Amino acid sequence: MSNGIKESDYVPTSKKNFAGIIITVSLIANVIILLLFFAPVGYNGEVQFDYTVLPRINAVLNSFTFIFLVAALVAIMKKNIKIHKRFVIAAFTSTLLFLVTYLTFHYISPETAKFGGEGFIRPVYFTILITHSFLAAVIVPLALFSLVWGWTMQVAKHRKIARWTMPIWLYVSFTGVIVYLMMAPYY
Repeated sequence: MSNGIKESDYVPTSKKNFAGIIITVSLIANVIILLLFFAPVGYNGEVQFDYTVLPRINAVLNSFTFIFLVAALVAIMKKNIKIHKRFVIAAFTSTLLFLVTYLTFHYISPETAKFGGEGFIRPVYFTILITHSFLAAVIVPLALFSLVWGWTMQVAKHRKIARWTMPIWLYVSFTGVIVYLMMAPYY
């Protein structure tokens, strides 16, 4: 750790892991997303604005998340915990805003755009989309556990899970932008 401080010098502010809350929030978020995609749920009224701007906003927010996560990673590699925490909070904020705009779009959109690419690009797109979607569901509890354990200074637990969380979250935020860029012509 920075300034000659060892991991054992950190005193957890809590030893709770908040597993029940984190699992519940993760399940609710993922169920809502699945319902919006696969159930006849959604807004059927008239929308008074161009909601097709929302996927672009989602891509921008995913870009911010990616940048904030890279900055958080650089900060922790330099042992700057204070800056690391700030960038992680920024990443969570942009991710939360993404979730709001993403759910809003899929709630008010009468139908989801279909990918129109053909040939070699089609399986590339679906490979990226499928891995992105699966890992987006997985990252919810991983990121929440990482946040809670980092915030409560449960450093050993935080480090153990963050080794998985960071690369997966980076992948999900980056591929979210790629999926948007590949889908943009079809919105």
